[in-house]
Amino acid sequence: MRVIAAGVSGFLGSRLVDRLVADGHEVVRLVRRRPGPREVQWNPAADELDPAVLSGADLVVNLAGAGVGDKRWTAAYRNLLRSSRVDSTGTIARAIANLPPSDRPKALFNASAIGWYGDTGDQPVEEDAPAGEGFLADVCRVWEAATGPAERAGVRVVRLRTGYPLHRDGGLLKPQILPFRLGLGGRMGSGRQWIPWISLADWLDAVLFLIERTDIAAPVNVVGPAPVTNAEFTREFAAALHRPALIPIPGLALRIVLGGLATEALSSSRVLPGVLSRAGFRYQHSTLPAALAAALAPTPT
Repeated sequence: MRVIAAGVSGFLGSRLVDRLVADGHEVVRLVRRRPGPREVQWNPAADELDPAVLSGADLVVNLAGAGVGDKRWTAAYRNLLRSSRVDSTGTIARAIANLPPSDRPKALFNASAIGWYGDTGDQPVEEDAPAGEGFLADVCRVWEAATGPAERAGVRVVRLRTGYPLHRDGGLLKPQILPFRLGLGGRMGSGRQWIPWISLADWLDAVLFLIERTDIAAPVNVVGPAPVTNAEFTREFAAALHRPALIPIPGLALRIVLGGLATEALSSSRVLPGVLSRAGFRYQHSTLPAALAAALAPTPT
């Protein structure tokens, strides 16, 4: 399989590329810097991508986007969060649509996020739920819409609404490991907000599963089967580290430290993997304790 991949230098993307290469697939990376071997330069901010690069590909994967938790959410960084996702997606989708039908890639797998649903409270939601309210929901709405040219051109489009991946080297756990090891971890705010988690191994397996399932062309919630509340997550994470978790973090303190990101950290997303479950996907780690044990294991899983 020939794969064109964008935005794959980060935590999830780099591991997906490693998995694809290990499985014997050819991967060509789209990069904005000077390209090296098996790389092609593009400039999504200027809508610059030679469609010929995508010609005949079996799959295009786009995970590009500035990190949600990397910086404080100033007005400028909010603009970057939006533009980095929409520009990259639109550039790829238009390049696909500009190819002759016989040369178009078979599928586009584009990143999205469970932020689509906004704050759902205690209400469980699946892929048919409408977009919610709030900044991230608005970003997800335009982000997913930017795949439109590829979809209208008849290409299979899968939008990966990823939850919180669990692994010691990235995702939800990495910034929390040290505070929890020091006994300084605690629930955020009330602790009643729901967290849709997924182990790294299951995220990778789910993407590979969806690649094989050519009958699936839709938004897909790439989350575990059993979301938990923040309070429960805090207890289980502390237990996995053999540490107490006695110090709650008040919502006001989060807003002071995180700014606009605090609103998302305190929101509740009880997101379920409807498409994956009905398609028969089997999880390696279907419970939070199992996922945490794998995530904190000394060797990568």
